[in-house]
Amino acid sequence: MRAAATALLLGFIAAASVDRVRAQPDDYPTRNVTFLCPFPAGGGTDLLTRLLAQELQEKLGKPVIVDNRPGAGSQLAANATAKSAPDGYTLFLAPITTLAIGPSVFKSLPYDTVRDFAPIGLVGSAQFALIANPKLDAPTLPDLIKLIKSKNGQMSYGTSGASTPHHLFMEMFLKQIGAKAQHVPYRGSVPAMTDVISGQIPMMMVDLAVAMGAIQEGKVKVYGVTSATRIKAMPEIPTIAEAGLPGFAATGWFSVVTRAGTPRPIIDKINGVLMPYLKRPEVQDRLNAVAITPLTSTPDELQKFIPAEIEKWAKVVKDAGIEPQ
Repeated sequence: MRAAATALLLGFIAAASVDRVRAQPDDYPTRNVTFLCPFPAGGGTDLLTRLLAQELQEKLGKPVIVDNRPGAGSQLAANATAKSAPDGYTLFLAPITTLAIGPSVFKSLPYDTVRDFAPIGLVGSAQFALIANPKLDAPTLPDLIKLIKSKNGQMSYGTSGASTPHHLFMEMFLKQIGAKAQHVPYRGSVPAMTDVISGQIPMMMVDLAVAMGAIQEGKVKVYGVTSATRIKAMPEIPTIAEAGLPGFAATGWFSVVTRAGTPRPIIDKINGVLMPYLKRPEVQDRLNAVAITPLTSTPDELQKFIPAEIEKWAKVVKDAGIEPQ
């Protein structure tokens, strides 16, 4: 009887301790925070992750450690987040591929993109461009559109891989012009662009950050950026809409999420550090230089945004005839 009473008392104490932790977000963080990046070190998204981690560390007073976990289309980092404790100590720089495209291109995922993650906020968008070999007989975008149509589906294009934003953006472009083309997937944007430069493939949709040097050196021809507005890093490049395809716009985006069930005050605390930081001019200049446009949002805005994006990209995947893998 005494043992049972002791066990019951310990249970009440444990429950009270949990409630206390959840009720006092001012205590967060009391130890190191892990910030997962699903891309290799050295790229623009890695820079974005490290800048955000540094700001969190300075404002919250505890180490925020960036853990690069590339691979499996960002699933490794996403799954680690989905399986972490709901306490805000595992953050994830979640790209469009994880939260919006993945549900339509994979038959099964080890996590649910809506139920397993707690949105913290949008933090940036990656810019893309349509480029071609400089010797391609199509000086302007209208010329390129005519050329693609004249090939009756035989013209090819490269991407960084199947079911990537590059692939889907190109399929959006083809859908809008009413044409077909042969998709040639590569293992990354760099090898694909190398083949565009050499003439092995005529054109591709590429990360602007990857192509900046080649564009400036005249190694590739650029028709336009996919975003709705021009890019600050290269304002001389028109948008695809301006160049001859009105209404076309597509961007990749990044958000910060954590494990679902994390107390809302902790989520708000993280958001409250990151959003003002992303609005600082010097931070925006640094990210714009690597073709990342800073974005901000509330957790609730991101919560509504994700399902809408899932629906949007599901239609693109279906229209392109892409079979889930």
